[in-house]
Amino acid sequence: MTMQIATKSEISAIDRLLSEAINGATPTDAWLQQLRDNAAAVVRELGMPTTRDENWRFTNLAPLAAVPFQRAAAFELPLGTLGNLIDNIKILSKVDRRLVFVNGRYSQELSAVAGLPQGLFIGNLAQLPAELRDRLPEYLANQEGTQEVFTALNTAGLNDAAVIWLGKNVAVETPIHLLFISVTRETPALIQPRTLVVAEPGSAATVIEEYIVADREWCATAETQPYFTNTVTEIYLGQNAEVNHTRIQREAANSFHIGKSAIAQAKDSRYSCIEVNTGSKISRHNLEIYQKGEGTQTTLNGLTVIGGEQLADTHSNVVLNHPHGMVAQLQKCIVEDRAHSVFNGRVFVAKAAQLTDASQLNRNLILSRKGRVDTKPQLEIIADDVKCTHGATVSQLEAEELFYLQSRGLDPVTSRNLLIDGFAGEILEKLPVPSLANRLSRCLACLTSH
Repeated sequence: MTMQIATKSEISAIDRLLSEAINGATPTDAWLQQLRDNAAAVVRELGMPTTRDENWRFTNLAPLAAVPFQRAAAFELPLGTLGNLIDNIKILSKVDRRLVFVNGRYSQELSAVAGLPQGLFIGNLAQLPAELRDRLPEYLANQEGTQEVFTALNTAGLNDAAVIWLGKNVAVETPIHLLFISVTRETPALIQPRTLVVAEPGSAATVIEEYIVADREWCATAETQPYFTNTVTEIYLGQNAEVNHTRIQREAANSFHIGKSAIAQAKDSRYSCIEVNTGSKISRHNLEIYQKGEGTQTTLNGLTVIGGEQLADTHSNVVLNHPHGMVAQLQKCIVEDRAHSVFNGRVFVAKAAQLTDASQLNRNLILSRKGRVDTKPQLEIIADDVKCTHGATVSQLEAEELFYLQSRGLDPVTSRNLLIDGFAGEILEKLPVPSLANRLSRCLACLTSH
């Protein structure tokens, strides 16, 4: 292991972020305060990641470190905008269950959680019933991977969280929408959303987690005041539980977004994730899955669409420690202009994880001469009775395919867009709500229409 020594500027950057993170964190339960204090110590010890770190060698955080972020203040959206905003954020025409956070703070006016079935809780920490709050120490900030600097930074300032708690054998058909809205102000803001999902044995739900900027349509292209969203989502699946998770990141064009999704799967549980990233100047998603029982199933599908000088980094880590596990991962990226895509996908198959079936594929489409892709699919296998494959491709639009479409009477722009839609459609068609797929298709058309 190589020890890195942070420079003076790097130290001051992480110290500033930590100071703002803990500023305003109000005292609550003793265990929660201890959790914050321990996390703050981790942040101070680790410091800001640099390109000297192997896990960050393609992602330079110097632009983030140079901005003097301040903890986001409470922000109330004008009442006159609520109706239009609710119409825009709805993903269903009828029942629409959602939790809305504005600059990391819960908005009861924009949320819709009435009429929940017995055994289902959707709300924030302050609304959590006493019997569930007593169980929080089992779950909150208790995942593997908490000793990572940005995860710890989020925990150090933890005041509130979106919470979904499914009781034993509770199956919810209606998708649950978690919407995190950033409102830009005159001062660069640090926004730290937190999400906890507990799916007890035999339960099932679809969760849609979405990050957007206010007063915008569906394409993150306009310049706004910089802000930094540092988010953590923890999902626990009990035995035979099922969670279908969609994660959408459409932040402002000059924002920064770093997210952690930490998932723990018990025996026979099923977890699927569909991830779509289009926004932010620099974005990073750390997706970590730990299969903690035999017969677990993990399905990961991701799509990143970037242009300009955006940098999008996806790091996934799937750890299998028990037999009969299944992992299927498909990560796609479309790169336009001078944008830079990074993918590092690791699947670790321990000796005990016999009869594992794991597949991993990263496909990249570059639409310009100056776009860049760095990809590193990894399989680390210690077990000897497994079926595992992995691969990566980097390509451009095929001239023969373009010629074929144009020979059928289509103009060059339409031909190009059809091929791009076909590449992205394999991921978008898996989204659980048609209106969401249509919305993201419009965003894709906006980003790739050159």
